[in-house]
Amino acid sequence: MLSQKVRSLQQSGTKPNILVVGDLMIDHYIIGDANRLSPEAPVPVVNVTKEFITPGGAANVAQNLLSLGAAITLGGVTGNDADAGKLTEILEREGVNASAIFSDKNRPTTVKTRVMAGSHQLVRVDRETTIPLLPELQHQFVANIKTAIDAADIIILSDYNKGLFSPELTQELIEAANAAGKKVIVDPKGLNYAKYKSAYIIKPNRKELAEAAKVERITNLEELQQAARVILQQTEAEYIVVTLSEQGMAIISELAYKLLPVKATSVFDVTGAGDTVIATMAYFIAQGLSVEEACELANHAAAIVIRQTGSAVTTVDEILQDIENR
Repeated sequence: MLSQKVRSLQQSGTKPNILVVGDLMIDHYIIGDANRLSPEAPVPVVNVTKEFITPGGAANVAQNLLSLGAAITLGGVTGNDADAGKLTEILEREGVNASAIFSDKNRPTTVKTRVMAGSHQLVRVDRETTIPLLPELQHQFVANIKTAIDAADIIILSDYNKGLFSPELTQELIEAANAAGKKVIVDPKGLNYAKYKSAYIIKPNRKELAEAAKVERITNLEELQQAARVILQQTEAEYIVVTLSEQGMAIISELAYKLLPVKATSVFDVTGAGDTVIATMAYFIAQGLSVEEACELANHAAAIVIRQTGSAVTTVDEILQDIENR
């Protein structure tokens, strides 16, 4: 039984070492009350009551892994600015090894500012650049992260399409991981999935898969399998794992297909659920579980976090409780 296997892992006290490489950002929240319109324009006036920042993008994947109990090394690129210092300080305080984070004086640290009136988002302001790293910095980044690749049990590439994952850099990372015998799980963005060639798992959602496979839309399971096989042939990945919102999750390989029905009983907010899914998959595959077992557990993890508001995380104990309460 899967829950018994997970309990045995918990009792053994093993702690997988996971390398997360990806686009780093800060989520900045300004929260207040909006009870009147501005006399200057037809927009609400927000009286600020609370303001805070949290790590976002690939850093949110790292936080999900920390909550599960993994040891984390985080690699990525920030600007050479005060926001980079704030992000690194939060990560190191939480126990993330931030030694593989580089600064680039030619870009700002990505910051997404959300102005909220209660639970309603009024506006989002983004400060970012999505230009690729200069070739010299790309080579330096890959050269310096190879030590972390060698030390990792598994590697996550968390692509938010913010300029880190050029085709050249992505392939260098995957080739270095494969040479070291380490599995790579990719959370993809954009249309060029060829850059993820030879990854172990690629995890798009339904819309991302349709766009990458160049089909208008995916309306049934047969179309889903056809689109996934286009990407399998293009990338030579072992598995495509597709998150399907209210339908759950599908695992597709060259030889097999399996649909894992959704575990959620209610949905409040899907923010960050994809980060939870890839973190949970990687955590349990690194612990020696099969892809199917890891996806089953990730399905339960997603069910837990979408019952909460905002980017939430979960724990192994909560996943076990969710399994055993069904």
